[in-house]
Amino acid sequence: MSGLVVLGVGTPSTSAGTGDPTTASLATMTGLQPQTSAVLVDGLGRRARDLRISLTQACNLRCRYCMPEQGLPIMPREELLSADEVIRLVGVAVDDLGIGEVRLTGGEPLIRRDLEHLIEGIRTRHPELPVALTTNGLGLEHRAHALAAAGLSRINVSLDTVDRELFATITRRDRLPDVIAGIDAAVAAGLAPVKINAVALRENLPHAADLLQWCLDRGLQLRFIESMPLDAEGTWRRDEYVTAAEMLAVLGERFDLTAIDREDVGAPAERWRVGDGPGTVGVIASMTRSFCGACDRTRITAEGRVRPCLFSDDEIDLRAILRGGGDDADLAAAWREVTWRKSPGHLPADVLTHPRRPMGAIGG
Repeated sequence: MSGLVVLGVGTPSTSAGTGDPTTASLATMTGLQPQTSAVLVDGLGRRARDLRISLTQACNLRCRYCMPEQGLPIMPREELLSADEVIRLVGVAVDDLGIGEVRLTGGEPLIRRDLEHLIEGIRTRHPELPVALTTNGLGLEHRAHALAAAGLSRINVSLDTVDRELFATITRRDRLPDVIAGIDAAVAAGLAPVKINAVALRENLPHAADLLQWCLDRGLQLRFIESMPLDAEGTWRRDEYVTAAEMLAVLGERFDLTAIDREDVGAPAERWRVGDGPGTVGVIASMTRSFCGACDRTRITAEGRVRPCLFSDDEIDLRAILRGGGDDADLAAAWREVTWRKSPGHLPADVLTHPRRPMGAIGG
């Protein structure tokens, strides 16, 4: 095989709730092996269907739970995957590994000037493939319609509060009006459903119900996410993060919430109907209600390294294979290999430590 590079082989972690015996024995029962499976599967039988691919680790906000104040080091353009390389990797993922959905992330993917070209290239090759984008919304006001025309299916916007002063404190930038303008543009462009991702923090907990009402008024789907030890400055503390239970208690003081089923078993968000509906709110309890046993994600960093889990430092460098003359079979084989080693799940919050890369360098 051409150009296989293995980086940082990690030790698999274990935790309660990371896969039931049926899932764990699936690989044994079916005889699946990493180099023979027609789908992307790990050693516990979990199939990866959802690809998250980062386009950059640069960002124009400095959210304290993600970025250092000065930002992450600028990655030279030649180290980033090109648009054509991203399109090729998506092709391998879909055609050779059975991936059924792609999400483009960052850093902040709108920083890429070739984003529309990249999306159009994916859409041309895969007309039915759902292609989503996660963004902070800055600049979206001016590009939403072009992104939709290029073939973008839907969009998630990160927004932790609609209190302007608090927004500036969390992001270290006074840009709330620009984010709201971007959200409005996404709705107008038909990028539905527009989902709002809010990290649950001590600072925004008192404002959580206001954010939910703001989203309900606009027909947006809000999801609160438990913060994880993935910040670049290493300030996350296990005795300070807001749990899903706390968030639901605060929301329950103002709204009647009724639990509803997950949209699919691989979806990380637990959902509640608000009042009589149709509005809902989701909570992604990454730390307190592990869903590792149903994980169906695989990630590629901006420089082309496959990372099967946010908290594992086990990676394989696909960029080296791409630029070393490897063919699509080489890429698929390397991808299968690192996925087969995927850990059962991350450790519990009381012992979990920061991986080597922060979230901004991994891709959401």
